[in-house]
Amino acid sequence: MFALRKSALVALAVSGMALSLAACGGQSSSGSSGDGLSGDVIVDGSSTVEPLSSAAATMFRDQEPGVNVTVATSGTGGGFKRFCAGETDISDASRPISEDEKAACAKSGVEFTEIIVANDGLSLVVNPENEWADCLTTKQLATIWGPQSENTVTTWNQVDPSFPNEKLDLFGAGTDSGTFDYFTEAINGEEGAIRTDYTPSEDDNLTVQGVSGSKGALGFFGLSYAEENSEAVKLVAVDNGAGCITPSKQTVQDGTYAPLGRPLFIYVNNKSYTDKPAVRGFVDFYIDNEEQVAEDALFIDLTDEQKQTAQRELGSLVG
Repeated sequence: MFALRKSALVALAVSGMALSLAACGGQSSSGSSGDGLSGDVIVDGSSTVEPLSSAAATMFRDQEPGVNVTVATSGTGGGFKRFCAGETDISDASRPISEDEKAACAKSGVEFTEIIVANDGLSLVVNPENEWADCLTTKQLATIWGPQSENTVTTWNQVDPSFPNEKLDLFGAGTDSGTFDYFTEAINGEEGAIRTDYTPSEDDNLTVQGVSGSKGALGFFGLSYAEENSEAVKLVAVDNGAGCITPSKQTVQDGTYAPLGRPLFIYVNNKSYTDKPAVRGFVDFYIDNEEQVAEDALFIDLTDEQKQTAQRELGSLVG
């Protein structure tokens, strides 16, 4: 049985807290909180980063109940479309902003700051009954996922003769996901380059269901979700030429889990940060508490150097 994504539990907690506040009559409909902050903070973007932003929002609500932080998940690309149109204050992203997206922001007059909020290992998972694919090389992964393999490489023994003649069932992120962009570039050498005869989804629950339901299945998504569903799927180590490395906090932070270790970002609208105290308060809280946020959302916290960089970037916004 696969686990509910952490964000679903966070959302329930946020809803419950909101109801309890309303029942006490302590807050007005505008969300004011006496001498505290009030207002709205609008976040959208990556489904991978969403559990982090939702965890930060839950923690922040305890400190500033008058601030309403909403976190949506239209994917990294979809989030940047809204962000660059000036519709959101913060964009969650599981990859850096592209040149085209930068141009769209510039055209709309949206200036922004990139902030690293956590680290993640993009993970390969197989069915727990799979006893042959404990470790896959990046070359084998390219053979499995490359566009040239569409309707051609359909069984495991076509990947490696030592593997059984078991049907390959493939599951992974959809095209609106930053996870999709990152994976295809890291494994196939070009963003968006992938065979199309796999089952894509923006909902990682569906990938878990697919992999757990087929002995020959292989899927990819973030490490946190693989760890949440460790009874339903099994992690695969990756060999990038330096031996088999399993994703973990240590291997992601020290860079040995290559090429699939990655930072996760929020992009902050500079004007929102400087002009809206609620946005500034939330973003500052997010970074100040990044270690607890990452732990609550089952991600990997920042290195000391990354946190110093994040704090320096925020400091530059206020002179």
